[in-house]
Amino acid sequence: MGKVILVASGKGGVGKTVFTTNMGVTLAQQGKKVVLIDMNMGLRNLDICLGLESKIVYDVADVLGGMCRIKQALVRDRRFPQLYLMSAAQYKEKVEMTPLHMKVLCQKLKKNFDYIIIDAPAGIDDGLSLAAAGADSAVIVTVPEYAAVRDADMVDKELLELGVKERCYVVNKLKLELFYTELVPSLNDIAENLKPDIAGIIQYDENIHISSNNGIPIVTQEGTYIQENFSNIVKRII
Repeated sequence: MGKVILVASGKGGVGKTVFTTNMGVTLAQQGKKVVLIDMNMGLRNLDICLGLESKIVYDVADVLGGMCRIKQALVRDRRFPQLYLMSAAQYKEKVEMTPLHMKVLCQKLKKNFDYIIIDAPAGIDDGLSLAAAGADSAVIVTVPEYAAVRDADMVDKELLELGVKERCYVVNKLKLELFYTELVPSLNDIAENLKPDIAGIIQYDENIHISSNNGIPIVTQEGTYIQENFSNIVKRII
């Protein structure tokens, strides 16, 4: 039986989708069967991070609305035989979806996949409730900014109310030259505001930015400190 992991954030721009992509690829490289589900309705980006934007025919809204079978909406990444993508709908108003629909979908996918990783929309509105409906655990992605940390805390509280008890967080885009100036929150400051355990820290690196824009997950570059760091973070999460 597989496990459903939600990746959430309080605000946009913290690198949640890029993290989701590289987490999925890391697990697939380890021989796990993984499906990534994009729940950013109308603002889908997982397909771009994976370089699969031209392969999308059906999406998660088509599945939840009964317009296609699950298998039809799964796009296989041929670089990683164990990795699949289920894209978000291009238009939000495409179909009516409920948390029950999402929960049933996750239960079905758990029978065939080791990990179902859901890229949730940023914030704490109904989109988060829908994305979290079938989640067994959650990773909250934030950055060392006071606004982002406060929003991450609000997401954490909302996830707890939604019944997601297993939670952790990742600090992304950390710039060392700023970190030691005390002009941005320290790790202690962040830990004082966020209740879950920290799963890891990802230093800002322009290579991550470049790779995601070219549909090449950065963890495919083996032997780098970035790949090793992602591997360690994913190990702590699972």
